[in-house]
Amino acid sequence: MGTTDMTTYCNIGLCGLKVMGQNLVLNMEDHGYRVAVWNRTTSTMQEFVAQQRGRNIVGCETLADLVQQLKAPRVVMLMVEAGAAVDSVISQLVPLLSPGDVIMDGGNSYFKDTERRTREVEQAGLLFIGTGVSGGEEGARRGPSIMPGGSPKAWPLVQPILQAISAKVGPNEDIPCCDWVGPRGAGHYVKMVHNGIEYGDMQLICEAYAVLKHVAGLDNDQLYDVFAEWNRGELQSYLIEITRDIFSVRDELTDGYLVDMILDRAGAKGTGKWMSQDALDLGMPSTLVTTAVYARSLSALKTARLQASKVLAGPQVSDAERSAMVGDQKQFIEEVRHALYASKIVSYAQGFVQLQAAAKEYQWPLDYGLCARLWRGGCIIRAQFLERIMEAFAAQPDLPNLLLFRYFQDAVSAADAAWRDVVVTATRLGVPVPAISTALAYYDSYRSAVLPANLLQAQRDYFGAHEYERIDRPGKFHSDWLALRK
Repeated sequence: MGTTDMTTYCNIGLCGLKVMGQNLVLNMEDHGYRVAVWNRTTSTMQEFVAQQRGRNIVGCETLADLVQQLKAPRVVMLMVEAGAAVDSVISQLVPLLSPGDVIMDGGNSYFKDTERRTREVEQAGLLFIGTGVSGGEEGARRGPSIMPGGSPKAWPLVQPILQAISAKVGPNEDIPCCDWVGPRGAGHYVKMVHNGIEYGDMQLICEAYAVLKHVAGLDNDQLYDVFAEWNRGELQSYLIEITRDIFSVRDELTDGYLVDMILDRAGAKGTGKWMSQDALDLGMPSTLVTTAVYARSLSALKTARLQASKVLAGPQVSDAERSAMVGDQKQFIEEVRHALYASKIVSYAQGFVQLQAAAKEYQWPLDYGLCARLWRGGCIIRAQFLERIMEAFAAQPDLPNLLLFRYFQDAVSAADAAWRDVVVTATRLGVPVPAISTALAYYDSYRSAVLPANLLQAQRDYFGAHEYERIDRPGKFHSDWLALRK
């Protein structure tokens, strides 16, 4: 460590050797790249390098040593905890690097931090990339979805390595799930929306599971079969696949299934919340991600829910009444599939509407078909469904909402009756389906030529003189509602 021969320069440096960082290093080395690594805790770096003896991985005890190992123009990738840790490492790296070198943040950073960091690093004469990396431990090791944004001049310097290590799709599996997204914080924003859609997808699947289990009465073996069947059709996706697998895993400590032994208290790391918060700032109704975030928050109130379950009454339904509501079990399962698919369409539609609003607000030239392709492989929301989204934006790049594309119109129309039946049945039986019902409410609101917001505007004008518009003439109006009363 510490000395470098001109013939043994490293192609890239990586800072932060938690699980994601380690697996990205191994992925890079698999593709012929020599990697210099650094970790704040030196022993972690030393242990990792020792375990990978014989590979083209060079351990560095200091950031200065890491920079010395790199061939110019240098590329240093950060895989450290989002927030202050990123700023700290950047501040240490900037004096060590030369004009034209690249600092790349591959963590789940907030996009506005990436906007700021891009400006600050560029002012120091360097280049900056903020890139989303999705796929978890497996994706990092075998091929993640990568969404880079930042300084455009940095892209040619990192393109070969990022596209080499990314997931590949297409008939010949040669199309990388990595391409330039846009300037400044665009890459991290696209990753944020990816994560928000992931929140919605997971919540929708959990609600479908709850309905199948508590309404249709399916056991884990039957649930496995249902999700296996769904994964062979239009719902085919990574999340449906792993959900199928989960139902087959027995618990090592009891005679039951592992999923039934897991406490129903969900965690969250913040990116779903960020998408919801920015949706509010943009005035975009991304109701699915917001509902999914609140569902996790409500699940965390386990003690309160246990107390409430003892005193708050719900529907009293006999087995015979339940059976009558469900009707033919096979047909009801098909209705749940339709409801899940229609809700999923709404979730993605909302995500892309928010991307369009953000592109306008933050002046990013986003390619929405490209975003769908980047998510086609390697990431958590990878799904066959994304091919349809790519087709939609290829046919109509300025498509204002996926629900207006013929394929999705037809799919939601075909699901309409089943979707409503599932929501009604679950509600009558007291099984909460907040995301599925929220998706249906958005669909009904979006397709409504007239909403009761006329009354809302009247209320606002009555108590706050906020004015209103009329349907028969242009302009803003205010009325003295008390004086006009009969």
